[in-house]
Amino acid sequence: MKTSYSQIESPGAVPIKMWTKGVPVEPEAQAQLANAARLPIVFKHIAAMPDVHVGIGATVGSVIPTLKAIIPAAVGVDIGCGMIACKTTLHANDLPDNLAPLRHAIETAVPHGRTSMRGARDKGAWDTPPAASDAAWTTLAPEFDAICADYPSLKNTNNRKHLGTLGTGNHFIEVCLDEAGAVWFMLHSGSRGVGNAIGTLFIELAKKDAIKNNMNLPDKDLAYFEEGSTYFGDYVQGVSWAQRFAKENREVMMARVIAAAKTVIAKPFETHLEAVNCHHNYVQRETHFGEDVLVTRKGAVSARAGELGIIPGSMGAKSYIVRGKGNEDSFMSCSHGAGRVMSRTQAKKRFTIEDQIRATAGVECRKDAEVIDEIPMAYKDIDAVMEAQKDLVEVVYTLKQVVCVKG
Repeated sequence: MKTSYSQIESPGAVPIKMWTKGVPVEPEAQAQLANAARLPIVFKHIAAMPDVHVGIGATVGSVIPTLKAIIPAAVGVDIGCGMIACKTTLHANDLPDNLAPLRHAIETAVPHGRTSMRGARDKGAWDTPPAASDAAWTTLAPEFDAICADYPSLKNTNNRKHLGTLGTGNHFIEVCLDEAGAVWFMLHSGSRGVGNAIGTLFIELAKKDAIKNNMNLPDKDLAYFEEGSTYFGDYVQGVSWAQRFAKENREVMMARVIAAAKTVIAKPFETHLEAVNCHHNYVQRETHFGEDVLVTRKGAVSARAGELGIIPGSMGAKSYIVRGKGNEDSFMSCSHGAGRVMSRTQAKKRFTIEDQIRATAGVECRKDAEVIDEIPMAYKDIDAVMEAQKDLVEVVYTLKQVVCVKG
């Protein structure tokens, strides 16, 4: 039977199955995959998605199943980062001709970006969180307090004031149209400052453990906790909590986006005709090939048979609502987006504001020097990415953004 992936095998390592046909993969990413494949805790093989690219320790766009152990740096610091999308009863004709007021309403409703000046309030955080944010926080606060009892440094982080906020980088809020002209709202964000703090704390603890236990690691960022070790249970609790925070964060923002849109769009409308809320940086227990394993998806989405997921392109490119095919070889996963082909620094050096304006023609969005690192050309071709994983998912809807908000 012909497979749609290529397989790399090396002595002393599990195989690497790569869904990257027709998509460029930089040598550094292949080296990172090879390093992870040599870890004794990895089960069966590693799956590399078509958006695979260099990360910290583990590649973004990889699926790493482990036996009774977790690699904190493979999960990363934006724990629970992911997507939410919902279909509305609106049609393209119901949107105003001038979309700038809609973008500004969304930007006003959801804190985004970051102010790093000392003493100044971070524009990307709430000064006084709204009632919906605080209501969500009450469901999270008791377990957070329990985590902080053991790790007090986490208390003094952006937690409550970041719930319902977007962030920076590749996080975004979009108004999109599908092939039939139906209007969708979609956004991308994770566990914000508190998730970063949890991830960073345990990554450093894993590295210290590795030194103490004389682990022979191909990369120090692949340090891991084994079940029964000092920090394993604490990390599982912390990462699970951060994933809950991330999901709630997206739900709170989506409600605010919808409310903001209703102040601008004259026609009454309903939402959530169809809706998806999925992580793409996370770890959870699953059963694969008859074995109970911990599956880390670092820039990958669960794609069980019939399960809906979201694969966004870059600002200016198409995005997809997909249905999983349950391909066991990929550990029932698919890509989380297009994947970068160059760093943010490279993109800022290579492209101009004029390039950004041309690349985002027809999209109501910022077109300034601060978002050049998110220019579509900094990403892989989303069409090639989708072609490479057609045995992992089927496309249900193709979305094209008409409004894009970035931090």
